[in-house]
Amino acid sequence: MAGTKRSREGEPLPVINSNTSTDNHPSPTTTTAMAVAADTAMTDVATEATMAEAAEPMEKKGVSIDDTQQRQIQLIFENFRDELDEHYDRRERIVKATRDITALSKKIIFSLQRVRAIAAPIPASIAKENKIRIDQILDLFRSLIPDMDSNGPNSWRYQRQFSGGVQEFIEALSFQHYVQTQRLITLEEVRAVLPREILVTEEDYLMGLFDLTGEMMRFAVTVLSTGGQVKKPGVTGASTKPVEKISNMDRMTEGEARSEVPELPPAHAGIVIDLRAMRSEFEALNVPRRHNAFMMKDLPKKMEVMQNSVEKVERAAYGILVRGSERPGGWTPDLTGPAEVETY
Repeated sequence: MAGTKRSREGEPLPVINSNTSTDNHPSPTTTTAMAVAADTAMTDVATEATMAEAAEPMEKKGVSIDDTQQRQIQLIFENFRDELDEHYDRRERIVKATRDITALSKKIIFSLQRVRAIAAPIPASIAKENKIRIDQILDLFRSLIPDMDSNGPNSWRYQRQFSGGVQEFIEALSFQHYVQTQRLITLEEVRAVLPREILVTEEDYLMGLFDLTGEMMRFAVTVLSTGGQVKKPGVTGASTKPVEKISNMDRMTEGEARSEVPELPPAHAGIVIDLRAMRSEFEALNVPRRHNAFMMKDLPKKMEVMQNSVEKVERAAYGILVRGSERPGGWTPDLTGPAEVETY
């Protein structure tokens, strides 16, 4: 019926007739409504009791739900802090060891610059000094194995901080190898010297060889300026043939004409030839673009320095060949002017 009042649960409320006596028994409809209301009240009481029991342990501990979440977040950031502290400590150890490796490698190079012959044994005093320094460098590399193990991710994570020391050591090692054998050391030979846990990349090897050309240039200029006497095949002593015969080429045989061409001693000429061969190989490098963003970003600068080093040696050799007979004692080639050599 449209005018019938209903309870909250949708049950029709009993209609009380004013003419009906209150002493009469309640109707069935009234009984049903009272039962539904009682069930609802008991459900509400049970829910409140359950919530109170769930909250009781937290209240006894004196910690609210918001405090628990805050503690979890705090623990997360404490882990971040510990990881960053460990990272910076490890990075500092690698940087310090790399700095020591670089300093010791430079001392090896400075000692080798006192040598005046190639493809020959190094003097005992210099060899002893370099042996001690190489052992010290290897000890430093071994100390970095826990931080730079090639089987783990840290070998690449700290590659930028570690690479400079590796390149400097390769430069010193390759320079000593060249002075002893007059040939370049290979990547496999470098890896055989270092502990196997230390990562040596192809980029580090190439950058070390680029730096080697600078030391070979200093070595060659020193050797040429102190002992680069011009010699002529088949001619003994410092005497030369008369100028008339030199200028009159039509009366000279091919052998005689060839004997008049000045030459450097084989040991000195070999350095110039080796440097020019290295320049040709380096200029033929084709570096993929994917390497430009990492270690090969220094390649253009190192290429320019290498070319300048080779040109200085060529200019020194040409100066000795052209003006060798007029060179007084103690004369040093002029390397201050621009290079006037043909490059490719």
